[in-house]
Amino acid sequence: MEYVSTRGGVGPVDFEEALFSGYAADGGLFMPQCLPSLDVDTLQEWSCLSYPSLVKELCALFITPELIPRSTLNDLIDRAFSRFRHKDIVHLSRLKDGLNVLELWHGVTYAFKDLSLSCTGQFLQYFLEKKQKHVTILVGTSGDTGSSAIESVRGQKNMDIFVLLPKGLCTQIQELQMTTVIEDNVHVFAAHGNSDEIDEPIKELFADVEFARKHNLMSLNSVNWSRIMVQIAHHFYAYFQCAPSLDTTPLPIVEIVVPTGGGGNITAGCIAQKMGLPIRLVAVVNSNDIIHRTVQHGDFSLSESVKATLASAMDIQEPYNMERILWLLSGSDSHLTKALMEQFSLSKSLKLPEDLHRKLSETLHSCSASNKDIVRAMQCCWQENHYLLCPHSAVAAHYHYSQPSRAHSYHGFSCFSFLFSTPRCCLAPASAAKFQDAVLQAGLVPQLPPEITALTTMETKSIDLGQGQDWTQALREQIEATAQQW
Repeated sequence: MEYVSTRGGVGPVDFEEALFSGYAADGGLFMPQCLPSLDVDTLQEWSCLSYPSLVKELCALFITPELIPRSTLNDLIDRAFSRFRHKDIVHLSRLKDGLNVLELWHGVTYAFKDLSLSCTGQFLQYFLEKKQKHVTILVGTSGDTGSSAIESVRGQKNMDIFVLLPKGLCTQIQELQMTTVIEDNVHVFAAHGNSDEIDEPIKELFADVEFARKHNLMSLNSVNWSRIMVQIAHHFYAYFQCAPSLDTTPLPIVEIVVPTGGGGNITAGCIAQKMGLPIRLVAVVNSNDIIHRTVQHGDFSLSESVKATLASAMDIQEPYNMERILWLLSGSDSHLTKALMEQFSLSKSLKLPEDLHRKLSETLHSCSASNKDIVRAMQCCWQENHYLLCPHSAVAAHYHYSQPSRAHSYHGFSCFSFLFSTPRCCLAPASAAKFQDAVLQAGLVPQLPPEITALTTMETKSIDLGQGQDWTQALREQIEATAQQW
C-alpha cells in the first residue's frame, strides 16, 4: 500500500511518510494509490466485529506489516482506546421513529476526533521511539480537534504540539479543554480570528520547505491521512449496526448522515463506499454551506464571510478534504485536481466541470441546517426520547426529521411515528455536555459530567494572537525557541 499526492507532484510514499507529512510537499493531500475492494464474504465476516476490531482490520489494509507488524498494530489500537468511557468505544442509540444516533464521543474530550487521534498518536509514538526522532505538530482547530490532538500527545518528550484556536468562537468548555493542559510540550495560541484565518499561518509554515524540514513539521488536522483512515471505521460500524440483514442479494443499503465541516468524515464515507460498502451518504452542513452548494450546483465558492452558528466546529468555509473527494471521483486525475485547487486558491471561486459535478451529486446527497433548524431538532429529539443532542449532531437529526414522511409534524413539533424503508444512521460527533449555550437556547437543561465541571476551576495557559499581528512570525519564533530547549 503506497500513497500519492492528490496533485501528482509527490509519491508514491509509504504510510510512515504520509503520517509524518500532513500536507504533501506539492500542496496536495495524501491518498492511497489504489483502494482495496471488499467482497460480500468479507463484509459478512466483519459484520459481527466490535468497533476496535473493525479499526484493526481496516488499518491492516492500509499499513503494511513491514512497517507495523499486525500484532503490534493491534496492541497500539487497544492502547489508543484504553481511556474511552464506553465499553463498546462507539455506541448506537436507537431512538424513536427510526432515528439511529451513532455516538462517536465517548473519548477523553467528548468528541469524535478522540477516535482517530488516539490511534494516530500511538502510530506516531511507535515510529518516533523506533527512530529516536522529534516532531513539531501544528494544529488549527475550530473547536474539538485541538483538545483531541493535545490529549493524544501530551507529555510526550519527542513531540511538541502547537495549537491555534479561534478566541471566543469555541465554546468555553472546548477552549478550557485546551488551555488547562499544562505540559511542557503543549503550546496553545488564542487567535483573534475565525477557523479559516487560523489555517493560513499553518499553511505558510508548511510551505516553507526548509523550515518544515528543519523542525519536522507535521499536522494532526484531517489533512493527515491517518485520521481519515481510522474514520472509515465509523461508516462500516454504522452500516453493520443498522443493516437489517447481510443474507440478502444485493446487500441492503444504509443511509449515513454526516455532519460536515472540514469534510474528513464525509471523505472517509466516500472511501468506504468505493471499497464496496453499500451506503448512501448525506453531507449535512450548517449555514456555512459551501459543500451543500458544491453538491447541489457544482459551486465550490466562498461566501462573503464565515457565519457564526450553534454548530461552531463546522463554521468552516474552506473544507480542505473536498480535494480528496474530487480526486477520488475524478478517477485519481491529479492534473485536473491540481488545476481546480490552484484556481480555487487564487480566486476562492470554482465551478466544477459538468462530469465531475455529476459524479459528486451521484455519490453524495446534501442539505443545510440553520440555527433555527438546529434548535428545533434538539427540541424534537428531547421531546420524543429525552435524549440530548449536541448542535452538530442536531444538524444530522434535522435531515432525519425534515424528510417528507414527517416534515409536517416536525415543523409543528408534533413528533410521531412514520414508516421508512432504508435504515438511516446519524453520526453524532460530540456530546451535548460541551455545548451548554446551545442546549440552553433550545430551552433544555445541560447535563454536565464532573470532568467537564472541573475545568472551570483549573489553571489555564495560552498565548494571545491579536488582529493585525503577524501570526506566522509569532508561530515561527515560538517553534524556534522551543527547539532550542530539546
